[in-house]
Amino acid sequence: MYRLGFIGTGNMGGAMVRAATNGGYAAECILANRSFEKAQTLAQQCGCTAVHTNEEVAADAYFILLGVKPFLMAEMLKGIAPVLQRRQQNGERFVLVSMAAALSIETLKEMAGGDYPVIRIMPNTPCAIGQGMVLVTPDQQVTDEEVQQLCDCLKASGRFDRIDESLMDAGSVIAGCTGAWACMMIEALADGAVQTGIPRQKALEYAAQAVQGAAALVLQSGKHPGQLKDEVCSPGGSTIVGVHAMERGGLRAAAMDAVVQAFEKTKQMRKG
Repeated sequence: MYRLGFIGTGNMGGAMVRAATNGGYAAECILANRSFEKAQTLAQQCGCTAVHTNEEVAADAYFILLGVKPFLMAEMLKGIAPVLQRRQQNGERFVLVSMAAALSIETLKEMAGGDYPVIRIMPNTPCAIGQGMVLVTPDQQVTDEEVQQLCDCLKASGRFDRIDESLMDAGSVIAGCTGAWACMMIEALADGAVQTGIPRQKALEYAAQAVQGAAALVLQSGKHPGQLKDEVCSPGGSTIVGVHAMERGGLRAAAMDAVVQAFEKTKQMRKG
């Protein structure tokens, strides 16, 4: 039996496969995807095993990681439901691990057609390089040891935080969507640098490293972001002029609106 079985090897599933591989668990990973060629390519790159059907993963993995889009989840789970039912009847232990936004543990069990152990996780694409933020919500059937085993297998993906399911949707927005917004910020900063004469590639490098450094300072120093901002703003200097420009442009309000509106969209997805 494989430790980790991945159904769906797109952006999110693929990132977690790479995280498991980076953590030394490649030989314990089995992969399936709607396109076998895609799963096979990733398996060859990472040293994992690719199979042709979801049922094969469902039959032969302890942790079954579901990396399909929320609107595809019901159909996929219906397809593997007979395998899950048979394993449960035979007394086999397995855990479903969902990476889908908005789908509650209760909903996932209904879709799967059985009262199976479920863990919801919400990773993001930086997990592929060990810089992810993974939120974890287990149901009551999952043991603390199993939660720890899963986190250990995926530890190379980055940081983990256990969160109550009532906060999962809100947490998944800030942990999962922020990467896209940060990339927009990096691109915009680089555009400004290009306007001042910096070559494009250098502008992107400088902006990306500066954002990465600022994030690392927040996490490692424990200081409030406002304090770290103040430490860079010398009286009469260039940074405070830029801060004023960002405030005038509504940066804070736009960021807050992005989080709130993305959360509202997630709640709509939950309702179908």
